[in-house]
Amino acid sequence: MALLILGILLWVLPHLAKRIVPGFHRSLMGSEKPMVAGLVVVGVLLMIVGYRMAAVVPLYTPLPGMGHANNTLMLISVYMFGVGGARSLLVDKIRHPMLWGMVIWAVAHLLVNGDLASVLLFGGLGVWAVTEMVLINRAAPWKRPKPGSIGGDIKNLIGTAAIFGIAVWVHSLTGHNVFLGTYP
Repeated sequence: MALLILGILLWVLPHLAKRIVPGFHRSLMGSEKPMVAGLVVVGVLLMIVGYRMAAVVPLYTPLPGMGHANNTLMLISVYMFGVGGARSLLVDKIRHPMLWGMVIWAVAHLLVNGDLASVLLFGGLGVWAVTEMVLINRAAPWKRPKPGSIGGDIKNLIGTAAIFGIAVWVHSLTGHNVFLGTYP
C-alpha cells in the first residue's frame, strides 16, 4: 500500500504545486522540468505496481451490473480527454475537459471496485482533479477558446474508440474482462 500512496503523492504534489505555490513552474530552470516530469512518471509506475501489489481490503460491495455503467462512463471519460486536443465542438463549452474526464474515470472505477486500494487510487485522483478545477477557477476567469468543429469531433470519436479498445485489451491482459457486467 505504501508504493501506491507514494505514487499518488508523486502525481498529486507536482501537479498541485503549480497552483498552490505561484511561480513554481516558472522558477524551474530547464534541467529541473524534466526532473519533475520524471517524478510524475515514476509516480504513475508506482501507482500501477502499488495497486497490483495491494492486499484486497473490502470496503463496500459494488452493485450488480455496474460494469456496464463503468464502460459507458469510460467512453465519456476518454472522449473528454480528447476534447481540447481534437478541437471538438465542446472545446468552448466545457472548462477543464481533461480534469472532468479524470473525475468521470474515477467515478467509473469506484462503481466497480470497492476495496481500499481502489478507493485510495481512484478516489484520490478524483479528489485531485476536483481540487485542480477549484484552484484554477479561483486563479483566473475562463478565456473561452475558439469554437471547435465537427471534424474535431470525428477525430475525437476515432481516437476515443482506439484508446478505449487499447484499455479493454490491457484490462483483459490483467484478467479483467470489462464486458462481464459485474466484476469479481
